[in-house]
Amino acid sequence: MPAISDLRANANATFTATITAISEPREVNTSRGLSKVADATLQDETGTTTLTLWGEDIQKYRVGQKLQITDGWVKDFRGKLQVSMGRSGRIAIVA
Repeated sequence: MPAISDLRANANATFTATITAISEPREVNTSRGLSKVADATLQDETGTTTLTLWGEDIQKYRVGQKLQITDGWVKDFRGKLQVSMGRSGRIAIVA
């Protein structure tokens, strides 16, 4: 199973990690209008990364949950790798 240490910018990623923190939601103005966004910190045995949660997804997840990220999109944001769901990504709670 791929791990956080295997993540590469501008590539899809599938991995399992645990939420260790979720930021307070903030409002951002997007091309589709106002939306809420929050950052979840994910950790596995190889490192940490940030998962961007949009809209209703912010309320679905809690600190301590283990998530399976499937086909997430990895980008470099201000020098750090960040994962978002893009068009085809999925999140499943596994524990």
